[in-house]
Amino acid sequence: MAIERIYMDWNATAPLLDEARAAMMAALMLSGNPSSVHSEGRSARSLVEKSRRQVAALVGASAQNVVFTSCATEAANTVLSPRYKMGRSVLSFGTLYVSAIEHPAVRMGGRFERVVEIPVLKTGILDLAALEMLLADHPAEHGLPMVAVMLANNETGVIQPVADVAALVHAKGGVLVVDAVQAAGRMPVDIEALDADFLIISAHKLGGPKGVGALIARGEMLMPEPLIRGGGQEKGHRGGTENLCAIAGFGAASEYAINDLINRNLRIRTLRDQMEAGMRNAAEDLVIHGEVAERIGNTTFFTLPGLKAETGQIAFDLEGVALSAGAACSSGKVGQSHVLTAMGLDAGVGGLRISIGPATTQADVDAVVRVFAKIAARRQHSGQAA
Repeated sequence: MAIERIYMDWNATAPLLDEARAAMMAALMLSGNPSSVHSEGRSARSLVEKSRRQVAALVGASAQNVVFTSCATEAANTVLSPRYKMGRSVLSFGTLYVSAIEHPAVRMGGRFERVVEIPVLKTGILDLAALEMLLADHPAEHGLPMVAVMLANNETGVIQPVADVAALVHAKGGVLVVDAVQAAGRMPVDIEALDADFLIISAHKLGGPKGVGALIARGEMLMPEPLIRGGGQEKGHRGGTENLCAIAGFGAASEYAINDLINRNLRIRTLRDQMEAGMRNAAEDLVIHGEVAERIGNTTFFTLPGLKAETGQIAFDLEGVALSAGAACSSGKVGQSHVLTAMGLDAGVGGLRISIGPATTQADVDAVVRVFAKIAARRQHSGQAA
């Protein structure tokens, strides 16, 4: 008899919401191109703009400042550019500063040649003092500084002090890009409160479809040189016919995420905390990375001493539990966590990430704790424990 599967990898991708699926099916019935001026085209355009308003509302932005892309990675490669325009004026950025725990899409530096890494503390929080020193030494003759940090880390869930980062960046005349991919829908996100110049979000982390993301600007004036040029879609910021079906699903998922956000995520956090308590009862030497810092409520990134990440992932999978060995961004490869390395920890053994979502139940959490206890006991009996 087949094992009933339990999905605990929502940070990799969230299951498609019924609301998003319905919106996508309705969009498939529209035959017009959103750029066409006839009635069919106007219907398609209306749906794109409705979705744009829904996405903007999720992060407290103006709809006119939302640029749809194929994914968050494309959004990152668009915004991480040394070449910008402010109205008709050209602005140049000489150096990109990125935290050491960024997703590879940001950590690779986009179109910058000069990328400087900002260290993080052992808690997994960006070192503000180090950033302040880096910005103080920034060579002004090379152009303005740009800083890119994530709001919530994809592995540990640790929330970064983005508003404090913004104060340092703007004091030097720089621009702040915030990767809000893991945060959007899992905590309140407001581009104004964060004082961010740009946000990056992704549909499939919210329960929308894969293959669509957004670059969201705080204002209209300052925008990067386009990465993809074409027919002038998205106000010239991203060429190519809009993916109407995916954009509709993105909008519906965003609307779902913002509705009852606080209560839904309180329930998720409660389940996560119960799970962690049960896991610790089963293995006192359990290490939960970033637990002393503020985290989004759905994420647990842990190490069980003596158990390698890839071994643990396979063991959980055989028991019917889907989880990750770190981030799912390397084409299925399991490697050392650069996040653990940045936190000053031994990344050799690696870590396992459990991430839950709105559809996670108490029964799911209880079952995962039982599986964890079984794996921990097997580790001890085989003499693997440290």
